[in-house]
Amino acid sequence: MTNGRTASQNELIGRVDELGPTFAERAAGFDNAARFPTENYDDLRDAGLLKLCIPVAAGGIGADYETYCLVAAQIGRYCGATALTFNMHTCSMLWSAVFCDDHKMPLTKAPRNEFEQLRAFHFERVVDHGALYAQPFSEGGENWTSRPIGTVATSVAGGWRLNGRKKFASLAGSADYYSIMCTEAVDGRSLSNDDVMCLAVSSDSPGLSFDGDWDTLGMRATSSLDLVLEDVFVGHENALMPPGVLGICLANYPHMFMLLAPTYMGISEGAHDFTVRYLRGEIEGLPPVKRRMYGTKRMGVARMQLLLEQSRSMFWRAIAEAGSFPSREEVLHCYATQYTVMENANEICALAIRTCGGQTIDRKLPLERLYLKLRSGVRTDLE
Repeated sequence: MTNGRTASQNELIGRVDELGPTFAERAAGFDNAARFPTENYDDLRDAGLLKLCIPVAAGGIGADYETYCLVAAQIGRYCGATALTFNMHTCSMLWSAVFCDDHKMPLTKAPRNEFEQLRAFHFERVVDHGALYAQPFSEGGENWTSRPIGTVATSVAGGWRLNGRKKFASLAGSADYYSIMCTEAVDGRSLSNDDVMCLAVSSDSPGLSFDGDWDTLGMRATSSLDLVLEDVFVGHENALMPPGVLGICLANYPHMFMLLAPTYMGISEGAHDFTVRYLRGEIEGLPPVKRRMYGTKRMGVARMQLLLEQSRSMFWRAIAEAGSFPSREEVLHCYATQYTVMENANEICALAIRTCGGQTIDRKLPLERLYLKLRSGVRTDLE
């Protein structure tokens, strides 16, 4: 994939590489304080990356699914929490861009035209005002694949009233808007997946609040508190897409559920990068002791390389295949990729610590922090 990247993809990855060393320097401070990486988002905004997946015609960069995944993985190479939360922002833009423009989606002319108007409103907020979006998805004990999302939107004059609670609402207190997946209550029938919606709630909306704390094993800088909605009014213009469209699109574009994998692919690369530099004696602040000549070290790095090659191969194929109405083989490969990238990331980080030795569990070095991020990821993303 390194040789198969487009010029645009290389340029965007280059932008990340310019920011990356600073992200890596800040990462420990954000994690130790469990503080959202606001400064990193200021840098991403200045670099134009908050509009990464907004179409060029709307003032954005126009990155497709594959390009987003490559960029996100490169961010994860430097700061996992930034990459993971960047996904929450970008999903709101990517879904609107991909779903509306994909003419294989079974949308009639009227909802497609409405979709175009709605997304233009949100794209303008990001392009012209640098707005930051979040996309809280999870609900405790809910399984929207077998029953509707529990957060309910009730139609009122001018819009909807929202009531519900979201778990793991990353960017809590830091985003300007929260893209809330919910189910519209329609008179005369039970809640249905046919009525799933996505509404953008402003951070200053009355009735919006955050609950709990975020003192966690890993990903401590994501600020993933509970988000509580109590009779929150959302105007019609703040729908991200017309009613009923989201359910159709998600059911026919399963790769959208693989978008956490780039973060963990990037963390895997970062753990490998550190291991090689450490064994070469190239870590700033440590004695320049070379350890690369020992057979045990070489075996550890070789094992890490094998796992990385497996993850890369599956990841690159999956993101290249992503699209609507995939074949059964492509869907199964997507699921296998999510599992493999997550599990291999955990093993790669464990091998990095074992290969480098006891000194690298020092909290001043990144491996301990990366390992805890990956342990958290394996637990939460596969449960």
